[in-house]
Amino acid sequence: MELWRLTIHEAHQLLRRREISAVELTKAVLERLSEVEDKIKAFLTITDELALKMAGEADRLLAAGENITPLTGIPVAIKDNMCTKGIRTTCASKILYNFVPPYDATVVVKLKEAGAVFVGKTNMDEFAMGSSTEFSGFYPTRNPWDLERVPGGSSGGSAAAVAAGECLAALGRGGFPSFLCDAYEPLAPVFAVDT
Repeated sequence: MELWRLTIHEAHQLLRRREISAVELTKAVLERLSEVEDKIKAFLTITDELALKMAGEADRLLAAGENITPLTGIPVAIKDNMCTKGIRTTCASKILYNFVPPYDATVVVKLKEAGAVFVGKTNMDEFAMGSSTEFSGFYPTRNPWDLERVPGGSSGGSAAAVAAGECLAALGRGGFPSFLCDAYEPLAPVFAVDT
């Protein structure tokens, strides 16, 4: 079974029944990310060490049966315009290249409380000003279904990451990118949030 192909619901059921561990799931997603990221360019920052640490904590919660939510142990990505304490947040702009926020955005706090696992920060149009993710200050993101096409934007990195199996869910502003990358499912893996 290719764990990176699981839906959030499927992964949650397997984690809850302890048929897989959050560390196994996270390792599978990180391996997939390393296989395809050079072509897709969905991420600006990959947090593999943090992800494995968070997955270990999720496994402890799952083993104890404490504070388990549908996102406990689920590998997620975060759009790079959402502040993440201690993790570089650039808004896809070289102006903010070294900015490391001293706090988490509320949505990031909520994901942490839910036991989600952070695999990294996704590419976007610089300062979310675009509709193709071609205008990142670093590099364009490609649509995983056709590398000659755009993933939409400004949350194209999030949509492309989900569609390519580089995470099971991603924060971004849902809609156009999700549709172009065929990453829009009943559980809305690219969570729609106002940014």
